[in-house]
Amino acid sequence: MTKKERYKNVIGWFQANAESAETELDYKNPYQLLIAVILSAQCTDKRVNMISPKVFEAFPTPEVMAASSPDEVYEYIKSCSYPNNKAKNLVKMAQKLVADFNGKVPSDIDSLLTVPGVGRKTANVMLAVAFDTPAMPVDTHVFRVSNRIGLTDNSKNPKETEKELVKNIPKKLLANAHHWLILHGRYVCVARKPKCEICGLKDWCKYYEKNNKKENR
Repeated sequence: MTKKERYKNVIGWFQANAESAETELDYKNPYQLLIAVILSAQCTDKRVNMISPKVFEAFPTPEVMAASSPDEVYEYIKSCSYPNNKAKNLVKMAQKLVADFNGKVPSDIDSLLTVPGVGRKTANVMLAVAFDTPAMPVDTHVFRVSNRIGLTDNSKNPKETEKELVKNIPKKLLANAHHWLILHGRYVCVARKPKCEICGLKDWCKYYEKNNKKENR
């Protein structure tokens, strides 16, 4: 099977079975989404959704967040992972938005990458989810699933994975494809023991092909 055929089949399956996939983070505007994505690092979306409503209520605008302190923000997010660092980043993020972007979340990747707490993955999430811009955020799920299926050739880092996925997935489908892969990795192609028996992609998956051959020897 060629890589082109693999992509065609995998994309076709997702379009038929998971067309409406979207982020599981709760938010109402780009500012809230940015807070949620920063909180989600090494933390589950479920936990973030438990924390974020009170954060949004206490800090409804970047201006309010910018005028607060990390200690104050910490009290609202202390049940998530790495709350000290995240509290500092959230305050610095808000201060940057107020100082350089008129209190608005920028919609281009170069500007986003200047915001404290925003790395390439977070910037791409904002582009894809908040601004409906073609982008491929690569988190641990997307990285793992892409390599397992064979959409990438054993990419060594997220940037390599992003580059290969962007090259092979139609531009108009990139944002959807991010959600397809992340949700597939979260619920089916899990890290320790992928649920191959219920996976609709196994006919085109290198991981399944390799392990199925071993079992049949």
